[in-house]
Amino acid sequence: MTALLRLLLLTAGAAVAGTAGLLVGTAVSPMDAVSALAGIGDPSARELVIGLRMPRVLVGFAAGACFGVAGVVLQSVLRNPLASPEVTGVGSGAVLGAVAATLAGGAVAGPIGVLAVAVLGGTLGGGVLWLLAGRAAGPGTADPLRLAVSGVVVSAVLAGGTLLLLTARPQLAGSLVRWLVGSLNGRGWEHWSAVWPVALVVLVAAALLAPVLALLAVDDDHACGVGLAVGPWRSVVVLVAVLATAGAVAVAGALAFVGLLAPHLARAVLGLAGADPRLLVPGAALAGAATVAAADVVAQAVTALAPTGDRPLGMPTGAVTAVAGAVVLIVLVRRSSRAVLGGES
Repeated sequence: MTALLRLLLLTAGAAVAGTAGLLVGTAVSPMDAVSALAGIGDPSARELVIGLRMPRVLVGFAAGACFGVAGVVLQSVLRNPLASPEVTGVGSGAVLGAVAATLAGGAVAGPIGVLAVAVLGGTLGGGVLWLLAGRAAGPGTADPLRLAVSGVVVSAVLAGGTLLLLTARPQLAGSLVRWLVGSLNGRGWEHWSAVWPVALVVLVAAALLAPVLALLAVDDDHACGVGLAVGPWRSVVVLVAVLATAGAVAVAGALAFVGLLAPHLARAVLGLAGADPRLLVPGAALAGAATVAAADVVAQAVTALAPTGDRPLGMPTGAVTAVAGAVVLIVLVRRSSRAVLGGES
């Protein structure tokens, strides 16, 4: 199977998951949803499907694509298959920014305001990471192992800052938890309008930087040997990861492990072609979109099947991605351990 057909397979998977997201739910049956999409049937059903479900699916697509691209960039830069926004300070910084904007209220708490502050938070996380790891390694350089270890520390500190904000306003903790867990509940056209330009910029930038990612993924000596200024270009691609993560967090919250899961799913589908960033970037974007859309379908199905009294369970999408990502993480760690032990024997 050619690489193009494999990308089309990922596209089909995302389309199927998105379609399921339009049909699943408690208020409108699948048949009524199909009628609404066809422009016929009950006007209230059309308003719910077009006004609520469709932007929810599109926001999930955009957030998943952004997380997928961020995961590819970070795994290439850090040369670590376990790297993801959650363990590099970028994701935690973006969540801190989103929570701070929501607590501030007013215009800042709107989709555009949250996006802007989340970008600042993600940049803060990435900047602190760079100061701890990059500067310590010397001007213009940054050791990937140092970056990975420092990223975990920075993430923990920023997550602690977020918890302090929640402690300061405990009455808002319920509404703010969605940033920590990740959810598509209540996402509308205004959120889609805020995130699609970010997703477009991130996808185009990552695609253009694919040759740089290919060089950085090997080692610094090889990159320098072909004339690449490693320090500046590493900063540029990390900035793309920061923007991608912040854009996704600003509209959907943390959605744990999507940035880890999507690149590996893309590599599995693409096969040998998955080693080429020119294919891996769009592949991970499609895999991320499909992952978030499918996770949201599962979350809504569980919500519909497990009511609790007058109020449904309301399972967040991030809970599903966290479970799926944890399984993938365990598999990857076991595979890495076997490879190390096999190499030592």
